[in-house]
Amino acid sequence: MIGVIADDLTGAAELGAVGWRLGLRAEILSNNRLDTAVDLACVDTDSRSCTPNEAANRAAAAAKLLQDAGARWIYKKVDSVLRGNVTAEVEAVMRQLGYNRALLLPANPSLGRIIRDGQYFVGGTPIDRTEFAHDPEYPRHSAQVLRMVAEPRHFSLQLATKGGFDVPENTILIGQADSSEAVLAWARARQDTVLPVGGSEFFSALLASELKQPAPVAQDKFEFGDERQLFVCGSGSDAADQLFRSARKAKVPVFTLSEEFTFAKELSTGAYDALAQRVIEGFAKSKRVVIGIGLPQMSEASTARRLSEHLVDVAALVIRRAGIRYVFAEGGATSAELVRRMEWSRLEVCREWAPGVATLAVASEKRLWLTIKPGSYSWPKAWTGAA
Repeated sequence: MIGVIADDLTGAAELGAVGWRLGLRAEILSNNRLDTAVDLACVDTDSRSCTPNEAANRAAAAAKLLQDAGARWIYKKVDSVLRGNVTAEVEAVMRQLGYNRALLLPANPSLGRIIRDGQYFVGGTPIDRTEFAHDPEYPRHSAQVLRMVAEPRHFSLQLATKGGFDVPENTILIGQADSSEAVLAWARARQDTVLPVGGSEFFSALLASELKQPAPVAQDKFEFGDERQLFVCGSGSDAADQLFRSARKAKVPVFTLSEEFTFAKELSTGAYDALAQRVIEGFAKSKRVVIGIGLPQMSEASTARRLSEHLVDVAALVIRRAGIRYVFAEGGATSAELVRRMEWSRLEVCREWAPGVATLAVASEKRLWLTIKPGSYSWPKAWTGAA
């Protein structure tokens, strides 16, 4: 078994989907129930919004869980643009597993996210000039990679020099990569005495290198058929705006939170019921319905979290009352909150549609499928219009 520790659900699912692509049975875990029969166990610590100390404790606990289960090796997944408690969690995993060196390679060049000359670029633009500059929780105010993460408490933090693959003792080394070939070169230079940390592309390169001849993935035809499909969009990203525009153009019903959800100190049960009922009635016109926050992006993280929770409250009512079996959730916080609210404790990867877009089978009395993606990734075009 191979273990992954991710700080949010979409990150865990993204790496689980990489394993599925390479022929592994992958499960996403949000509790301490670990099925040792799986090939790839991805633990979601749900720690991106925690304090650094709490995030470190959760990461260490996940590392111990995987260590005790006999994982051959463990990968620490971090956000590709380094949001969250990156150094606190990496240090905690290093100390739990006995490492004194870690290689951090967050770049995903295949998605246009690269590190060159110590600067982070997204689609060729310095990250502090992109939508990530306005992230409500972790705004990117600098493109200098070393300024995008907190200073470690127990280890030094260094940026790799061009062409150098050696990780010094007692160091977290940030690798630079401006191409997929560069990521592969880092993967080939991997050492067992170094904790591997980073994004999905680095993990994919490491896994493919280990498997040598990956088993062919089962390409069973996966059809959503005439079943109702509920899209729950909890991010304020450009991808979310694109989803709303495409859906409205295709006459797909789109429902968003009213200003009451932002400014009211307390919301009555009736407010949730009323919106949920409108969403359910939307299925009379289309088998695909979209519900999202739909309000201007909030600068305060607490407000953004509260709106996401309100959205999930409504979505949970719709799923239960309308018997929805196909749910599509955008945004790590929204996806995780929905999984908690619905008490879905075990999720098995059953399809990868695009990098970061994965369908998970929910272990429950009634078969359900949850398709999730990070807020900054785009939905496949085939899903943004009429079903």
